[in-house]
Amino acid sequence: MNKDSNRPNRTSNKIVSKINKKKEALNKPVSSKRLCYIIICVAILLLILILRIGYFQFIKGSQLKESASRQQATSRIISPNRGTIYDSTGKVLAQSASVDTITINPSRIKNNAKSETKKEREIEGKEIEEKVAKAFSDIFELNYDTVLEQVRSDSSVETIVRKVEQDKVDKLNNWMKDNKITTGINIDPDFKRYYPYNNLASNLIGFCDNDNNGQEGLERKWNNILSGTPGKRTTIENAAAGLIPDKDETYIAAENGSNITLTIDATIQSIVEKYLKQACIENNCKDGGSAIIMNPSTGDIIAMATYPDYDLNNSRTPNESLSATWDTLSSDEQLNSLFKMWKNKCIAEAYEPGSTFKIITASIGLEENVTESDTKNEFLCVGHEIVNGLKINCWKYETTHGYQSLRQSLMNSCNPALMQLGKKIGASTLYKYYKAFGLFDKTGIATSGEANSLFWDLENVGNIELATMSFGQRFKVTPIQLITAISCVANDGILNQPRLVKEIQNTDTGAITTIEPTQVRKVLSSETSNAMLNMLESVVSDGTGYLGAVKGYSIAGKTGTSEPDSTSPNPMYVASFVGIAPSETPELVCLVTLYNPKGPKGHQGGTIAAPVVSQILSEVLPYIGIPSEDSSSDTSSNITLPDVRNKTIAEAKKILEALRITTIVSGNDTSAIVTDQVPKPGTSLIAGATVNLYSAGNDTRTSVTVPNLKDMSLTQAKNALKAKNLNIKITGSGTVVSQDIMADTTVEEGTVIHVTLQKRTTEAH
Repeated sequence: MNKDSNRPNRTSNKIVSKINKKKEALNKPVSSKRLCYIIICVAILLLILILRIGYFQFIKGSQLKESASRQQATSRIISPNRGTIYDSTGKVLAQSASVDTITINPSRIKNNAKSETKKEREIEGKEIEEKVAKAFSDIFELNYDTVLEQVRSDSSVETIVRKVEQDKVDKLNNWMKDNKITTGINIDPDFKRYYPYNNLASNLIGFCDNDNNGQEGLERKWNNILSGTPGKRTTIENAAAGLIPDKDETYIAAENGSNITLTIDATIQSIVEKYLKQACIENNCKDGGSAIIMNPSTGDIIAMATYPDYDLNNSRTPNESLSATWDTLSSDEQLNSLFKMWKNKCIAEAYEPGSTFKIITASIGLEENVTESDTKNEFLCVGHEIVNGLKINCWKYETTHGYQSLRQSLMNSCNPALMQLGKKIGASTLYKYYKAFGLFDKTGIATSGEANSLFWDLENVGNIELATMSFGQRFKVTPIQLITAISCVANDGILNQPRLVKEIQNTDTGAITTIEPTQVRKVLSSETSNAMLNMLESVVSDGTGYLGAVKGYSIAGKTGTSEPDSTSPNPMYVASFVGIAPSETPELVCLVTLYNPKGPKGHQGGTIAAPVVSQILSEVLPYIGIPSEDSSSDTSSNITLPDVRNKTIAEAKKILEALRITTIVSGNDTSAIVTDQVPKPGTSLIAGATVNLYSAGNDTRTSVTVPNLKDMSLTQAKNALKAKNLNIKITGSGTVVSQDIMADTTVEEGTVIHVTLQKRTTEAH
């Protein structure tokens, strides 16, 4: 046998031997020491894993949760609807309309990237951010760099633009659809403030900022009532903007603001603004003008106007008078000019009232019994008054007023006479009444920006200060303070707080809260009030205020012209006039003030301010339903007395009272038949006339003596006749120059006395 024939067998044996050794090694038991090492390694690995999980769970958990929330949570503010402002007749003066606000979640803008790899998604995400910023800048006309900075912000929410109109929202929606942007951009409902009448009552109403917070006027004063409370909704969304169920989701509903109803009448406000603007332009009033109408019996502000005004819907756009120099102003000057444009002169700007303040001085004199209305030769005007060696002129110092009564002094607007009266009263007594009239304090009118008066301290009032303040100079009050005090004089001496808001309505519940008129105090007696109205009626009918007369109506009033104060930084004339109508039963007090007039008609209040009040009242009085009293001026106000004979007393009274005619009945049986009436059927009467009714068995006539009406004003003549149950027929205006039935003649009650009036031509002051 060959030697090599055994080689295969030897190789096979070696292989078998190796296999057997491996089997033996596998079957050999693992030593306990080695097993311990393995267990320890596994335990260490598990411990590291547990520690790592604990680290992320307990140490980094809040941070990771916050990061996740930043990427997934969407928190949105729910804007409340700001309350509506109504005028007294229900017209909308300010309201909120639905718009949209655009916000973004910057961290989620990149989530619109669809690339597969992380690197590609990062590149695409940056491109999307740039596209979004470009779209915002184009659609909403914004600065691209500013918007891009917002898009790349670390904030959870960024506001891009507020109060967006629907057409721009539609453009954004279309762009998002075309560019497949599904997440990160939010279009949230919001509200924008609108003012339907643009400039109407702008300085009173005020405006809001972009966050619907009131910045000026009523919008600011009543902001807490009007604004409501914002709501909030926090939700979790996935990358596709789908909602993820979350037990922590929150929703807080918005509480809408309440509506307020003003005492302002928009129609009367427009009348006042029309004539105020006309007067300021015609008289070139460099510092504008102001006007207020107040109801003296309630304190209600019926109208409050400032000129120049501005457009509430574009409150930061300069008005016509400001725009002429706007581009020449610095940024600080522009801002100050806007603040001045927004200012409500009626409440925020004190001025020297001039001779309108003589109403206050005269009222105090009457109340303190140091003077009477018609004491002859009580005051002497020689064209000036010498006080501590200082010559203080009368406004008409070229000539003298001579000896005068208080009535004549007011009719002539005589400064020396009021200085003499002020000296009789004394500074301490004047100041006591000034305080009672509320002239030392803000009125508390319910709008923002009210200023206070500027008076000397009492201990600093010397003879010169006493003299000048007696006729309304060298101290300052606001128009609202002055008209409130004068309304007190017209309201039986009762001072009312000015009222601007009369109702608040909760828009969620419908509940209405009424704000009642507030009586402050009794300052004067009714007798003083009546005497003042009587004298002030003479100022208009036969004095310096004759240009303030209104044809067909009895008007009481007073002119005012304050002269420049050389110590003031802006010395100027201020022309004013206050009218009270009707003078016998006041319904309205109207104050017009014109600042720094430079026109061709001069600067006297009687010349340029009184006609404005006349124009205003000539439209407002008929509008509020007060009939004309002058038959010669308005035949439509005449009433042709119907024949009520052969009717029952009850029927006759109903017919006549419907015509605003007062009845005097003889006897108490209302079923009795009227057998006679005085005046006779067909007689022309005015509203408020008196008719005597007689029936069978009740025909007792009463005779009275006709009073002497000569030189009386219309109001005085009417009151004198009414006191005796006599009627009046009127021709002309001014003071009575004749009557058709002589004084002291005995006539039957109800007889009509025909009087003729003429106006004395007097220089206006």
